[in-house]
Amino acid sequence: MKPFVIVTDSCSDLSAEKRKKYDISYIEMSFRFDGKEYPADLDWKQIPFEHFYDLMRNGTTIKTAQVNVPQYVEAFERFIKDGYDILSISCSSVLSSSYNGSLVAKEQLLEKYPDAKIICIDSKNSCMGLGIMCIAASQMRSEGKTIDEVAAYIEEHKQEVNQFCTVESLTYLKKAGRVSAASAVFGGLLQVKPIIISDINGQNAAIDKVKGRKNSMNRIVEMFKAAYKDCPYQHVFVAHADAIEDAETLSEMINESMSGKLDIEIEKIGPIIGASAGPGTIAAYCIGAPVTFNSLSNEKK
Repeated sequence: MKPFVIVTDSCSDLSAEKRKKYDISYIEMSFRFDGKEYPADLDWKQIPFEHFYDLMRNGTTIKTAQVNVPQYVEAFERFIKDGYDILSISCSSVLSSSYNGSLVAKEQLLEKYPDAKIICIDSKNSCMGLGIMCIAASQMRSEGKTIDEVAAYIEEHKQEVNQFCTVESLTYLKKAGRVSAASAVFGGLLQVKPIIISDINGQNAAIDKVKGRKNSMNRIVEMFKAAYKDCPYQHVFVAHADAIEDAETLSEMINESMSGKLDIEIEKIGPIIGASAGPGTIAAYCIGAPVTFNSLSNEKK
């Protein structure tokens, strides 16, 4: 049985510690502001984490770019030459072109390396939702499962990865085209905070709206508790966009609601997700009840 690598992208928001612990590789996306392009580096080597979000608070518009096909070809070919099969788990194809790029690269490389095995998965998620899938895949690999067994499990269970997110301001979602200008102004005036999930299509969808930051955090706790389940490869994360105090508070609130039994890890929201969600965003992630909400069907009603 050939060994296999697990490859993801900048939307996974996996820290260097997590990537090393679980032996996960990632391909960098990029972002641009003031006419200069930067790699979407999850270790924040060029643009420090706090500085990135301060730029946004001060009015800088940050544009993002996805992984292109040549990047995938280069990375995949290197692994193939080193004797590895490849399991690529990408950001939701609704939010990013990374998954489609990985498929094109796979098609090109299989013409040159017909014996290679490359499996590409659309995670239908992002941030630590995508990260959870990569970690689960790594744990299964450590148990001796084959690449086909791991890929089948991730495909079967990926809809069970739950995201519960709220933003500090609708301004950044408006800039990213995720909410109308009228909604952003209205929400800002009334301090309305959306509760955003990743729906069955992998779209970030506002499933609820509450007034005020504290109420939005309480609602996240309620939804998290209703969805959470004890299961294999469970990991619980709270992620934040330069809002560590709120992330710590949310973590404590979730644990109190669950009788203190959870090991909750706090991670940073990376530049790709953060450029759309904006500073102050906080989100909780876990494996739980299958996601059934379909924002496309809901819009048609």
